[in-house]
Amino acid sequence: MYVGVLQFELLMRDSQSLKDKRRVVQSLKSKLHREHQVSVAEVAALEHHKTAVLGLAVVAREAQRCAQVLDVVLDKINAISEARLGEHRRSVSPIEQIALTDLEADGTPTWQARESESLAAQMLAEEREP
Repeated sequence: MYVGVLQFELLMRDSQSLKDKRRVVQSLKSKLHREHQVSVAEVAALEHHKTAVLGLAVVAREAQRCAQVLDVVLDKINAISEARLGEHRRSVSPIEQIALTDLEADGTPTWQARESESLAAQMLAEEREP
């Protein structure tokens, strides 16, 4: 069994409020889940109305299938008109490589907390640059 993970940034230049951002993010999350059976969540930049950082996961029997789904998802994200795809990174790993016993006090995997905070901080810093 393999797990494909995609963390990506959405840049919404025309968003004027968190309500505008929420509309775009919720629409994309629903579409990706409905069409590709992936799990999607907003993981960082929750208070920024022009930027969203989302995490997406897919599970499959073969690594190639995970990679195919992530490719199609990236194409769909690139095609939306309300936002532009910013920084992103992806990985496909056998489930055995994910240490399920390394948890934070709130139950969050330690690797996820470190990776998500690091990428989100990097993305927000780059957004502030002229």
